[in-house]
Amino acid sequence: MQTKLPLWSGALATLALPAQASVFPDSIEITPVPGAKPHNIVFILTDDHRYDAMGFMGHPFIQTPHLDSIAAEGVHLENAFVTTSLCSPSRASILTGLYTHKHRVIDNQREEPEDIVYFAEYLQKAGYTTALMGKWHMGEESDHPRKGFNHWLSFEGQGHYYPPYEGYTLNLNGERLEQKGYITDELNQYAVEWLKQQKDSDQPFMLYLSHKAVHADFTPAERHKGMYDGKVTLPANHKPVDYGPNSPRWLRDQRNSWHGMDFPYHSEVDITTYYQNYAEAFASVDEGIGMIKQTLKEMGVYEDTLIIYMGDNGFMFGEHGLIDKRVAYEPSIRVPMLMQWPSQVEGAQVVSEVVANIDIAPTLFEAAGLEPPAHMDGQSFIPLAQGKEIQWRDYFLYVYYWEKNFPQSPTVFSLRGDRFKYTTYYGLWDTDELYDLKKDPRETNNLIADPDYADTIEEMKDALFALLAEAGGMEIPMNKPHGWDRNKRYRARGGDQAADFPAHMVLDKPERDNAH
Repeated sequence: MQTKLPLWSGALATLALPAQASVFPDSIEITPVPGAKPHNIVFILTDDHRYDAMGFMGHPFIQTPHLDSIAAEGVHLENAFVTTSLCSPSRASILTGLYTHKHRVIDNQREEPEDIVYFAEYLQKAGYTTALMGKWHMGEESDHPRKGFNHWLSFEGQGHYYPPYEGYTLNLNGERLEQKGYITDELNQYAVEWLKQQKDSDQPFMLYLSHKAVHADFTPAERHKGMYDGKVTLPANHKPVDYGPNSPRWLRDQRNSWHGMDFPYHSEVDITTYYQNYAEAFASVDEGIGMIKQTLKEMGVYEDTLIIYMGDNGFMFGEHGLIDKRVAYEPSIRVPMLMQWPSQVEGAQVVSEVVANIDIAPTLFEAAGLEPPAHMDGQSFIPLAQGKEIQWRDYFLYVYYWEKNFPQSPTVFSLRGDRFKYTTYYGLWDTDELYDLKKDPRETNNLIADPDYADTIEEMKDALFALLAEAGGMEIPMNKPHGWDRNKRYRARGGDQAADFPAHMVLDKPERDNAH
């Protein structure tokens, strides 16, 4: 017996605007909330951090004592997701409060649209001193200061854990600054120094600390190498026998690809060692969280500062036979998200509602005592953390747009709720997917051909396309390919053979007998 799926609580407008119509306002207008006080904000973002790679969640080997302290003193938003599991689109959604098809930063190569509007611009106009430290990654070859930030320290593209050559520089407020050592340590130190400069200021501050870590190729600091020797185990669901009978054909083919277990990054890299490097690289991030918390205490603003931590997307270490992200499976789209605000939110809480990266900007607006702009898709999750009864979404939209450079990953449209996830693909002859996440959290039993779930599939399909229809989402945005095609397969592991079609798509007899 299927469970009746609730309709989405938000407005499902079906008006589709032209593909390039802008949703951004022409000017920055702020609306203070009467009587509200602007609070200091620290937003910490890491790259490729899995939702479960935290010590307090009972991870089998990763230790994150300072991240754990945020959960102990604040709130763990245990069902946090990104609307596109890719660096630049996710960051654009964080900064704009918009779905990817609206802000139109669809890949990692191009710069953001000229008319884009960031939450930092509103905070700046409201009197905040704002700073960006670290990875921007909207524009692969650009690190110039962006609007909305009083202080800017960044680098081109992904950046480098260590300087790639002598004299390699970062961009500090439009000037060149030499990177001297391990980038995570440097960003932590620059962030602490900037915070200390705000101690005697009459202005509230907003720090956006955006780490390169823990993006591939995972490189730990020298002091952390080997800290997990002999302790690493791979996640479950990474063997061919784990595929269900209705798993997509593209998924089984992708196993032997740039993003697959059988040919990872076109190499024979050992995924267990790779996972260890990843875990050890995070240790410096965790140390930095401790440094920032201690600095806020020394400044006397700890109790009244909102700290939010999250990852920009997930990462797979073998689930579904894949590595990396992009796809709509849980380890790809689900991220760690924690917050603390001692003067406003009680500690040791867990929020179970589905929250997303589009909710960050509206949440920061509430902390700043401002009404969120009407054009944003997200909403503040502070009331959830405070235990208030508010109307919240039943599910959210996930999109990923096909990149010619990585042809093994199709265009993905997915609707993820608290129980069901429906996923469909564009331009692909393959099966759709429906998973009951309560019964099947590893997403191994595709229910798309199960007649008991026919109503659920139709309701989720209708809701998905209604969401896409808003502001040009039914128009597929495209970009010219950039870089090299990662389209090779490895013959030694069955690379010259394609996967079979899913069973429910193959007929034993014609379905029509009246064709003439």
